[in-house]
Amino acid sequence: MPQPGKSDKPEPFEKNLERLDAIVQQLEDADVPLEKALQLYEEGMKLSESCHAQLEAAEGRIEILTKKAGGKVVAEPFEPEETESSRT
Repeated sequence: MPQPGKSDKPEPFEKNLERLDAIVQQLEDADVPLEKALQLYEEGMKLSESCHAQLEAAEGRIEILTKKAGGKVVAEPFEPEETESSRT
């Protein structure tokens, strides 16, 4: 049964990412009780899955919007440029 006041619409990507960052910071604290750490870990995994799905959807939109000469829409895979940090 859906909770009152909660919609089926996912939270914005940025909000999920901020919460995920806060969870990581809490888990890095050695004083977190085990039960709380497990709850945070579970929430973090769900947020991670949600963020991943949102990124995949965005990538799909980028593929659709890629245009070739002549205005013909052609799906092309999105390949981000490799950054210095991703090579290490």
